[in-house]
Amino acid sequence: MEERKLVLKKDILKALQYVGLGEGQTVMVHTSLSSLGFVCGGAQVIIEALLETVGNKGTIMMPTQSWKNLDPEPGVHWEEPQEWWQTIRDNWPAYDKRITPTNTMGAVAEMFRSWQGACRSDHPARSVAAVGKYAEYLTENHDLSNIFGEGSPIGKLYELDGYVLLIGVGYEKNTSIHLADVRANYPEKHNVTEHSAVLENGIRVWKAYDTLYVDGEDFTEIGDAFEHMNKVKKVTLGNAVIKLMKQRELVDFAVGWIEENRGK
Repeated sequence: MEERKLVLKKDILKALQYVGLGEGQTVMVHTSLSSLGFVCGGAQVIIEALLETVGNKGTIMMPTQSWKNLDPEPGVHWEEPQEWWQTIRDNWPAYDKRITPTNTMGAVAEMFRSWQGACRSDHPARSVAAVGKYAEYLTENHDLSNIFGEGSPIGKLYELDGYVLLIGVGYEKNTSIHLADVRANYPEKHNVTEHSAVLENGIRVWKAYDTLYVDGEDFTEIGDAFEHMNKVKKVTLGNAVIKLMKQRELVDFAVGWIEENRGK
């Protein structure tokens, strides 16, 4: 078993600089705090290091998904018996971007959603949060049915020619590949009807909406192929690896990979 390493804020700043994160950049960050070892200061120092690195003209965005606010039937409440499903539908709290916690997004994203100056999008299950120059632009008008497409936070990051930073996580967590799902044509592409608890005129409603079905099962394979064809700057930080890439390069590559490989 690998010895658990000590990570200080200065180590995080040095690693971010090494992979090419810099002032004025707009970046989507996916992170696993526990993968790094013992981070002295925890999630707080990771967020501080990110914001200090991009500066006042930069923007940090993270996924703050609360995907348990979806219908139990597809499996989001797999640990609960089926006879409870209707009760869950009737009683799950409506999404409130000020207080609704994240689900399995990690300690950093959970702290980040309520960071001073943070903006959070209105999607009840697939929200993002952002801090910085483009925070309001990235998070506004996150349509129920347009989770990851054009005009979504991920689509806007593409427009801004932003970056993706992976801190101790793999491509299976790389939300930007979902934009490629939207853009690519492949045989099994189809929509599904989702449900979430939302507030409409102050009243809780169990809302149905159509959206593209995605599962991310091949995202790791896409990431491996992307790194085989593209130079991705990476460095070890504590017990984990961090990677920085241009989002446009990843998405454009993934569109071609999906169209060539899915359904074959």
